[in-house]
Amino acid sequence: MSTVSISELKTNLSRYLREVRRGGEVQVLDRGAPVARLVPAAATDNGGARERLIGAGLLRPGDGATAAALDRPTLTLPVSISEALIEDRTDRL
Repeated sequence: MSTVSISELKTNLSRYLREVRRGGEVQVLDRGAPVARLVPAAATDNGGARERLIGAGLLRPGDGATAAALDRPTLTLPVSISEALIEDRTDRL
């Protein structure tokens, strides 16, 4: 966490805002005493980014069935994938 005086913050506000956007925090001092802290907006949000995306309908949470899919046996094919790829590309060479 960076510590900065009010005058330094006013002079270099863009620099400190870039730092906060990247996930950092900036503590603001007035005559050596802390008076404020700048933190990323997502850090102060009650719901996280994931919850906002779910609420907006842009993200669908998983149902936990992934583990079951990983337990299934691997698929066996009559031809190797590399052979099929080579055969597919021979007409392009």
